[in-house]
Amino acid sequence: MMTEIRIPFANPKADYQQHAPEIQKAVGQVMEKGAYILGAEVRRFEEAFASFFGASDCVSVNSGTDALVLALKALGLGPGDEVITVSHTAVATVAAIELTGATPVLADIKPDTYCLDPDLLETLVTPKTRAVIPVHLYGHPADMGAILAFARKYGLTVIEDCAQAHGAALNGKLVGSFGDLACFSFYPTKNLGAIGDGGAVLTSRPDLAKNLRLIREYGWEDRYISQVPGMNTRLDEIQAAILNVKLPHLLEKNQERQRIADIYDQKLAGTSFILPKRLAEIRHALHLYVIQTEKRDELQAFLRSKGVGAGVHYPQAVHQQPAYLGRLPGCDRLPVTESLTPRILSLPIYPQLAREDVEWVCELLLEWERGKR
Repeated sequence: MMTEIRIPFANPKADYQQHAPEIQKAVGQVMEKGAYILGAEVRRFEEAFASFFGASDCVSVNSGTDALVLALKALGLGPGDEVITVSHTAVATVAAIELTGATPVLADIKPDTYCLDPDLLETLVTPKTRAVIPVHLYGHPADMGAILAFARKYGLTVIEDCAQAHGAALNGKLVGSFGDLACFSFYPTKNLGAIGDGGAVLTSRPDLAKNLRLIREYGWEDRYISQVPGMNTRLDEIQAAILNVKLPHLLEKNQERQRIADIYDQKLAGTSFILPKRLAEIRHALHLYVIQTEKRDELQAFLRSKGVGAGVHYPQAVHQQPAYLGRLPGCDRLPVTESLTPRILSLPIYPQLAREDVEWVCELLLEWERGKR
């Protein structure tokens, strides 16, 4: 028999339950109004989300993947263009590039932050390079200063992949406010999650904002008349209403994630586990608390046998997966990425996780380590 998971590594239902009366009221109001697509709730969310980041425009879409696709299309990228990004990411980052017809070029990551290593960018740039997509993976900001300096040198556009980094900051500046465009996911397990799919693109460039809005809905300026080739990727009113309830609580919930991470840091200090690095100049969103350990699969199975869920993000880097194996530029130069893939494990972390449950997870980790000595 499978052991019941008492402590999941993520718990979107708990997040819903925390705000259930407000969410039910907001959804009910949408249903009563009868306007379900690109209505008042979407406009209110776009204005609030843009304001949160100090951006001039937010264009909401139906997923984080579509946010990336839309951003790339707004830049006019397509066949013959190259976009530098990482392989240690959700496959959506790379898939979005290929969905436009452009070519993903893969860079390795820094071993301490899991984010793109800007020192390697010079080895990957070619005359076809048009953009760079740094991923703020697990909620840790990428080295945006170095990445932006490289982009300026070569006249490249920077698209931030912030799908896991809602509320993260670098030197006091929110990620999502560095690049030309920034893409977010509102998948239910994210720090700011809908109850279903959703995403958004931020920009403070009016030319890109206009393109984003045109392409989002079939290229329409006037209904049914396409000015440019477009797509259909809209955040619906119900999801926007839910996000309007949750957005004001984002930073306080990130503080709860910080509380949990502090317990892990304290209880697991001095062990053989490599813990997440949180530098003084960064504010980690702590979407995931990822450790490194030998015999990762064995540890994951042990935790599961005790009723604790632990995830692997990700069991294979993008370039190791069958759909991409051996065919993307840069795939043969990713030693750090490949060394980390079999070692990483995501421990439970979500704002509603009780202190005693965090401490129980730590006790199990310490028990497992003692048994391996």
